[in-house]
Amino acid sequence: MAPDRFRAPALLGYCAAAWALLAADPAPLAAQNGGPRERAAPAASTHAGHDRPTPLLRAAQRTAPIRLDGRLDEPAWQATAAGNGFTQQRPTDGAPATQQTDIRMLFDDEALYIGARMYDSLGRAGVRTQLVRRDQEPQSDFLQLIFDTFHDHVGRTMFAVNPSGVKGDAGQASAYMDPSWDPVWEVATSIDSLGWSAEFRIPFSQLRFSPAPEQTWGLQVWRYVQRLNEMSMWSYWSQTDAGGVSQFGHVEGIRTGTDRKRGELLPYVVGQVDALRPGPAGDPFYDPNAQTLRVGADVKYRLSPSLTLDATINPDFGQVEVDPAVVNLSAFETFFQERRPFFVEGGGIFSFGSFNCYFCSNVSSLSLFYSRRIGRQPQGPLPQGTRYHDTPNATSILGAAKVTGRSRSGWSVGMLNAMTGSESARLILPGGPATQEVEPFSNYFVGRVKRDLRRGNLTLGAIGTSVVRQMDDPLLRERLPVHAEALGLDWNWFWKSRRYRFMGSVAASNVSGEAPAIQRLQRSSARYFQRPDREHGSNGLFSDAWDPEATRLGGYAAYARVGKEAGDWLWEAAVNLRSPGFEVNDLAFLNRADYVWMNANLFRQFTRPTGWYRSAFFIAGAQQQVNWDGDLTDRQLHGFARFQFLNYWSLGGFVIRRPETDDDRALRGGPVVRRPANTFIRTFAETDTRQAVSFELGFSTGTDAEGARGYGVGGGITVRPASNVQLSLRPDWNRSASSQQYVTAVADPTATDFGGRRYVVSDLRQDDLSLNTRLNVTFSPTLTLELFAQPFVSSVNYERFKEFDAPRTTRKRVYGEDRGTITEARNASGDITHYVIDPDGPGAAQPFQLGNPDFGFRSLRGNAVLRWEYRPGSTVFFVWTQDRSHLGPFDDRLSLGSDWRALRAASPNNIFLVKVNYWLNF
Repeated sequence: MAPDRFRAPALLGYCAAAWALLAADPAPLAAQNGGPRERAAPAASTHAGHDRPTPLLRAAQRTAPIRLDGRLDEPAWQATAAGNGFTQQRPTDGAPATQQTDIRMLFDDEALYIGARMYDSLGRAGVRTQLVRRDQEPQSDFLQLIFDTFHDHVGRTMFAVNPSGVKGDAGQASAYMDPSWDPVWEVATSIDSLGWSAEFRIPFSQLRFSPAPEQTWGLQVWRYVQRLNEMSMWSYWSQTDAGGVSQFGHVEGIRTGTDRKRGELLPYVVGQVDALRPGPAGDPFYDPNAQTLRVGADVKYRLSPSLTLDATINPDFGQVEVDPAVVNLSAFETFFQERRPFFVEGGGIFSFGSFNCYFCSNVSSLSLFYSRRIGRQPQGPLPQGTRYHDTPNATSILGAAKVTGRSRSGWSVGMLNAMTGSESARLILPGGPATQEVEPFSNYFVGRVKRDLRRGNLTLGAIGTSVVRQMDDPLLRERLPVHAEALGLDWNWFWKSRRYRFMGSVAASNVSGEAPAIQRLQRSSARYFQRPDREHGSNGLFSDAWDPEATRLGGYAAYARVGKEAGDWLWEAAVNLRSPGFEVNDLAFLNRADYVWMNANLFRQFTRPTGWYRSAFFIAGAQQQVNWDGDLTDRQLHGFARFQFLNYWSLGGFVIRRPETDDDRALRGGPVVRRPANTFIRTFAETDTRQAVSFELGFSTGTDAEGARGYGVGGGITVRPASNVQLSLRPDWNRSASSQQYVTAVADPTATDFGGRRYVVSDLRQDDLSLNTRLNVTFSPTLTLELFAQPFVSSVNYERFKEFDAPRTTRKRVYGEDRGTITEARNASGDITHYVIDPDGPGAAQPFQLGNPDFGFRSLRGNAVLRWEYRPGSTVFFVWTQDRSHLGPFDDRLSLGSDWRALRAASPNNIFLVKVNYWLNF
């Protein structure tokens, strides 16, 4: 989808390419008209802060039938005034569009009709099209309409189509468009000797707008001509302008009917067959062959023209793409994207603290809501001595509902409530069968409100979240908080025609429970309160000290950024902080607290083509981070550059230089040590994505002052052998290296410098090889096949076990070389099973054993989804999911032959699923 401005961060690869950003500058072409020009409707005013006229389109009442065939041959279309006069944004910024586009609008009591004629100077031969799945990025011509239905210069609702009739749509509930929104509407297209045309019918029941009897909406129309790589727009702003909804044109005269359908019901039924790999011998719970039947429903009801209730009962997400495989050796959780439709659709309204930065490498947004916490894998522990267990893979969502909407006066509201059921595991203990509750009945709530002021140039917002658990089991109460709350405020302020921006957010959190549960949070990798050298603060309203008797944890967080966001020269400065006691992981995603982060960048963009490039971008900046004790835990200088050449190929890269700094996480609860200075370099290149075969390639390397060196090579190839087939292959190989990878900690009273514990580290070499494969076959705009598969191999090797000489230093001594002894123990096959380490030889320290941590992991996972929309809004899914894996404890070297044989020999899990839903409108 086209943004309101071609933002520089999109060029850096930080966000996915959207439809309107497919355009890169083609070779200059003489302006030519694809058809006879009509006089555009007169401008009603000028854009705020600009002297450009605001284009105006008048909608007319439909008085005769419209046959939706894409031909625009009904007299009603010719009786209405056309909106035209498009202007290029690319390739020649500000020049008239080379191809004429005419837009007309009609309405009746139930729907809005749009007739669009896209002339092409080459006629049928000039039209480029491709069959892809709905909302998928097409390499083709397309037309996109964006409505500001409340005319408040904030909200956006997008509808798009390409010449093959492929739909695209997205709704806005925050600063970002949400492509998961799939309203029920119709469109038909036709290709002829003049170019191509489209007819839209969009029911008013699928839109939100004010209750005024006659509507004035904001409107922007984008057209992309793929063969020319030309992006043109109805209401123009330049590449270096801020643009946005406040710069939209107007459509007037729309009158909506009062007798509109307000409700939608989407019941479903799912049949599933599991064919699983053989389970552990003697496990009485394991059933490799199971069949299940599930039913549920989604409900949507429009409480008012601007307020909608969405609810789901016993939701099912069997058609959702599987998560990719990873091997994570850090102390922090892996983030996975939300893919479940109920939570994705309209989820933008609940976004908070969105992080905006031209170049950032190690800091996260101020998140207060991560919907994957709802229905997560049960968290409760199992009793000691458990021999076998049957634990659910996920917590059942009993039901969820959300109310979202906005008013013409500028208020936006979102409320979500979800209930998950109690889950129990069946066990075999030494004393016999038993059950253990592993997840309590829980209630999750999120409330979000925003107010848009000053024509959308100032937004103020608030959010509140709550998690309440009903727990009687003592094991659960020792692990999970009883309740958790968070409250946040945010703002977004633009001025000087949106050239400057000041954005920020503040939040506070509170978590309460029994002392063992709060101890677990204090000791977590987010904060490590138990560090022996930590300069303890106090535990008043906000927590900042290790306290084994504490029954609550409180903290605060803040983020602020000011920047210039339009023009050739851009800049930004930002600060981001989390107090030590800030904790929101019950309903959000937080990897670490206890830091203050600062960043500044200078950005220069060249958007006018020259003799050897079409555009160029440069960034230079710095950032640093300190913890609450004042330790400098990160500092870096960085530079970035990217060029797009005349043949639409791109080349770029960046470099990050970090000096030696403190590391308060390396020993995972131990004292602060030092991280050696390091340098990271990455380069990348990509070809013209419009071609039938396109490539991208990236190379990275990093090295530190102690000689640890890593590499990475990755890229992709996209092949479109036919207009309805697309194959994407993304091979990726990475070698990670470290000279101080954490291994384990051992109690030792002689290690006085480290609080009575020895922290063992090592050199690490980790090789990861993956091949993400996607095949999309589109038989028609309503019948698609998607295949995703990911072979993944990882080998991990630890060597040269050692320990730090003292806190706050990088100096280390290797066992068996610089201090003490290390002895290998091997099995009959000659594999190392464990090590015996005497850390000081004849000294007072006692020897200890260390299991061999080397391992090799192979995985193949993927799914195939055949999706057929057999009637508008109603869909049937046929899904096959497979995963197979192999874990080798002593295989620490990548070997494609042996790894592939081991993977093929691994027994797979196969899941076959058929899901049918039926859309009802009432």
